[in-house]
Amino acid sequence: MSTQTLLYIILAGIVALLLALFQYKYKTKGASKSNALFAFLRFITLFSVLLLLINPKFEQVKYYTEKPNLVVAVDNSASIKHLKQEENAKVFLNSITNNSQLKDKFNIEVFAFGNTLNTSDSLSFTETQTHLDKVFKQLGQVYKNTISPTILVTDGNQTIGNDYQFSAKKYNQAIYPVILGDTVVYSDLQITKLNVNKYAYLKNKFPVEAIVVYNGEEEVTSKFVVTKSNTTVYSKVVKLDKSNNSEVLNFTLSANSVGVQSYKAQIIPLSIEKNKTNNYKNFAVEIIDQKSKIAIVSTVLHPDLGALKKSIESNEQREVVFLKPNKFLDQINDFQLVILYQPNNSFKSVFEALEQQNTNKWIISGPNTDWNFVNSTSKNYRFLLSFETEDYQPSLNTNYSSFILDDLNFESFPPLQSTFGEAYFNVPFEVILFKKLSGIKTEQPLLATLETNGRREALLFGQGIWKWRAQSYLNDDGFLQFDNFIGKLVQYLASNKRKNRLNIDYNSFYNGSDNIVISAQFFNKNYEFDANASLSISLKNKDSGQTLNRPFILKGNNYKVNLSGLEAGNYNFTVSESSENVSVSGGFKIIEYNVEQQFLNADVTKLKQVAINSNGNAYFVSDYNALVQSLLDNNRYQSIQKSNKSVVPLIDWYYLLFIITLSLALEWFIRKYQGLI
Repeated sequence: MSTQTLLYIILAGIVALLLALFQYKYKTKGASKSNALFAFLRFITLFSVLLLLINPKFEQVKYYTEKPNLVVAVDNSASIKHLKQEENAKVFLNSITNNSQLKDKFNIEVFAFGNTLNTSDSLSFTETQTHLDKVFKQLGQVYKNTISPTILVTDGNQTIGNDYQFSAKKYNQAIYPVILGDTVVYSDLQITKLNVNKYAYLKNKFPVEAIVVYNGEEEVTSKFVVTKSNTTVYSKVVKLDKSNNSEVLNFTLSANSVGVQSYKAQIIPLSIEKNKTNNYKNFAVEIIDQKSKIAIVSTVLHPDLGALKKSIESNEQREVVFLKPNKFLDQINDFQLVILYQPNNSFKSVFEALEQQNTNKWIISGPNTDWNFVNSTSKNYRFLLSFETEDYQPSLNTNYSSFILDDLNFESFPPLQSTFGEAYFNVPFEVILFKKLSGIKTEQPLLATLETNGRREALLFGQGIWKWRAQSYLNDDGFLQFDNFIGKLVQYLASNKRKNRLNIDYNSFYNGSDNIVISAQFFNKNYEFDANASLSISLKNKDSGQTLNRPFILKGNNYKVNLSGLEAGNYNFTVSESSENVSVSGGFKIIEYNVEQQFLNADVTKLKQVAINSNGNAYFVSDYNALVQSLLDNNRYQSIQKSNKSVVPLIDWYYLLFIITLSLALEWFIRKYQGLI
């Protein structure tokens, strides 16, 4: 409280006292006990009112004790059940959460993880993937500024993501791995890796790489075999021993028929092997009879060109060729789509040829684009420009209807540089991304598509798309999401298929451990996205005849259904809308493969290294008492007394209003009782 406020309070006390004495001493002759009481009550009333007017502020300090967190993350993947450790995991978790000494010292928080991390102590051991890398990243965000030793109950076998040793180093907490699984080393042959392209071309040969690993002491001889149906298409004798315990097999297979072709790679198991599931892997290749070729025509060098090539060719069905305008005309018939990057007057013959052949194209403009030339060649749109440039950020149009779009968190993408101006269209068009200027969304398109006379065209009003691909990598730890976005746009532009009210996005085949999600978009008769549609999928296993019906759930601007957990086989499906006679049919194949059943032992070495790097310690599940005692005795994990200092104004102290009311009431009742009123 300041000196000035203190002086005001003293002055208020003096004024209140003088007014009370004036009322009951000066104006009322004679002294009595009643007058003294009345003067006191009036003083209390006046002084309290003046205090409210001054409204002094008081510092209030509250003390509280904050216990450290004890994070318990339990592996909920199918590998725990495969190693017969599910009961050990449940008993250990129950013992930790019910330990009274640990509960007194820590705030115990339980998570279960597989492909995702969830706040749950309910364990099913059915997760098809183990993503330990994601576990440490997400826990690191939650417990960034706290003391939170972490117990990691797992076998240490990760099936997806980056090596978790590196993400664990960035997790600034002590880690105590509790190891589940057998540590005895058995003789075992396994296929640890099998690399093959997703697509191949008819009448060509496609490469396959397989890595066979042996764990054991004695020299063994086995046979590596690849079969298609009941026919052996490749075989090789493999000899391995303790010192030469792995072999990389590289070979090619023939692509003789179109469609999804399934294969089985197997290393014949030893008679003494305990785990024979990891001796084989099923894989599939989709054989296609042609490859889409896309031309990028440009007279300038720019990072955008490389980013576009990488994104487009991430799908092996597509090939990108860079050409100068004068070289393009000789090969115009070789391409399904032409991308014109920052066109100028040297593109005149290219535009004329594309117009004559009614060829699909994608124009990407920027500060070097000659819009006067482009405007003179196009009948469908014009761009009225100034001589200034501007930076525009993207804003997704969720009502886009030509193909299914996913929101890549476009709001986080850096702006594209473009010529300042406005675009005008003479034909119907659809906007994929709107321009956003200084945080304000405009109605001007940044990326738009249009269809006229059976020809499709796209316009991107800005350069710098390479920055989008880089930002997508930062957002998603990979280029997959952005490359899929560009791939869908290219697929739409390279095709002349009629627009449908119901669009489905799915793959032709999935591995058994994949997350199988089918996306759909439904549009009303005006081709506006319908967020109130009732979509469902009817699924039939062609091998067993089993049927399944599931509803789609609206997520953002897509409807999605998760089909993970289906057994391997060939499936036909029909997606339909319940209120209208609109449906789409298709099919896919699930390849038999359970990555969680490929492990025979816990990864003890890696888990111990994680513990050492984090100043923790590794324990086996049977060492429960030693772990608990270590946590209880560790002086790093102490409760911390903290204080919360707040400034409270007197006007918030409602008791003062009660005092004013009480003093006025007492004064009135006493005077009334004595007949003075």
